[in-house]
Amino acid sequence: MTEAVFPIGDWMIAALLVVGALFFLVAAVGVVKLPDALTRMHAATKAGTLGAGLMLLAASLASADAGVAVRAGAIFLFLLVTAPIGAHVIGRTVWRRQQVRRLMIRELKD
Repeated sequence: MTEAVFPIGDWMIAALLVVGALFFLVAAVGVVKLPDALTRMHAATKAGTLGAGLMLLAASLASADAGVAVRAGAIFLFLLVTAPIGAHVIGRTVWRRQQVRRLMIRELKD
């Protein structure tokens, strides 16, 4: 019996890497194109964390070592814990600097 050139596992790893890279691209475009700090922060936090998680999953599937999978899982858990905290600090700083309040007042006047 002959083996397939690309087993299904390799296709799954490649798909996870491509989808993760697309999420990183969406996060980068969101940071550049979105109008204010809060929406840019949201794009960077959500899409960036999901992209990193998909790439870490692909890395853990690509290696047959359980240690790599444990480290990738730990890195993803660290991202899940620290990304919302970082986003909260950025949002709080923006709010305290009155940038969002000025934007809201301008929108209400229009």
